[in-house]
Amino acid sequence: MTDENTQGTPEPEGSGETPFQFTDKRKVDPTSGEARDASGAAGDQGTPDSSDPLAALDFEPEGEAAESAEVLQAKAEAAQHLDALQRERASFTNYRNRSLRDQEAARTQGTQDVLAALLPVLDDIERAKQHAELSGPMAAIAEKLDASLARFGVERFGTVGEEFDPNVHEALMHNVDPEATATTVAMVVEPGYRIGERVVRAARVGVVGPE
Repeated sequence: MTDENTQGTPEPEGSGETPFQFTDKRKVDPTSGEARDASGAAGDQGTPDSSDPLAALDFEPEGEAAESAEVLQAKAEAAQHLDALQRERASFTNYRNRSLRDQEAARTQGTQDVLAALLPVLDDIERAKQHAELSGPMAAIAEKLDASLARFGVERFGTVGEEFDPNVHEALMHNVDPEATATTVAMVVEPGYRIGERVVRAARVGVVGPE
């Protein structure tokens, strides 16, 4: 005779030995497929849905795990803020550089406009120098004017003997010299002016060169 909670082969009559028996501790009844309680009986025991094996698990981090999660989240937020700050800094740097270039271009253009307006006066001063008609106070004023223009990067160019360059010279006259090996400036009618690398006016010259 066996216990109702056990299963096994009945003891043969008159054997005198304890029959072999085992306890079925499987959590799922192999016949009905239902979950069993702690005693091995099948049925609904008020536990979470057995179809979801993760339903009874608690994923809320505690202790050091919770602290580590907070640290990781804080690092992620800090990385986002740093990225946004770097982007803003790069944008500001580009804006500043662009503003400086615009200011320099505006300054150069302003100087060029003033120089263009003064060219007739400067040409008259140069002609007076060539004819030795500039002396006394007027000579001092001319020197101060040249010094003032130099502070703004204005440079006068065009001298006799230098090699002719069509980028900075305008040839008004051209003479031939059989002995010449290169075309050079023989006479300066009006000097040229430039600001930095920008030519405001090419030097107007007479040149001499080979045939």
